[in-house]
Amino acid sequence: MNKFSKLTDEQVVEIVRTNNKEAYAEIIKRYQKKLLRYANYLLGDEHAAADAVQEGFIKSYINLNGFNSRKKFSSWIYRIVHNQALNAVYKNRRQQPLNEAIIIDDKSNIEETLIKKELLMHTQSCLEKMPIIYKEPLSLFYLEEKSYEEISDILRLPLGTVGTRINRAKAIMKKLCQENQK
Repeated sequence: MNKFSKLTDEQVVEIVRTNNKEAYAEIIKRYQKKLLRYANYLLGDEHAAADAVQEGFIKSYINLNGFNSRKKFSSWIYRIVHNQALNAVYKNRRQQPLNEAIIIDDKSNIEETLIKKELLMHTQSCLEKMPIIYKEPLSLFYLEEKSYEEISDILRLPLGTVGTRINRAKAIMKKLCQENQK
């Protein structure tokens, strides 16, 4: 356990701002997997997601003095990565995402793993067909377990709009998944 692990994100940011640039490694450690997962939901491509996250970390480091410490750091960094992912979506609109094989854990029940893999692929297939304005809040709410308030901060939308988009996204997702089963 390192000396930063018990500090809040905001406290680590303050340390980075004032005197210890190496403390930013703690921020990367805390958020890298989460942000990669989120960017991958939006982009559907692990390599593009990794690029978006890396660019997000660089931009957040450069602009760390612009972070308002009265707000949640997690919402701020998610917003930066969100913007990077959207830039990649618009830049590479014509490219199709690659489906990579999922590694199966030897210790798990193979049948259960295959069912989960099939369900995940089916869900991702439905999610990919969804318009991005609905994919974003749905991914943040269900896959990243963010609150409506955090989603509102990340997407810079009014709270009511977040709720509306999530409800519409659920209906769209249901329809898309039912069509995929046919």
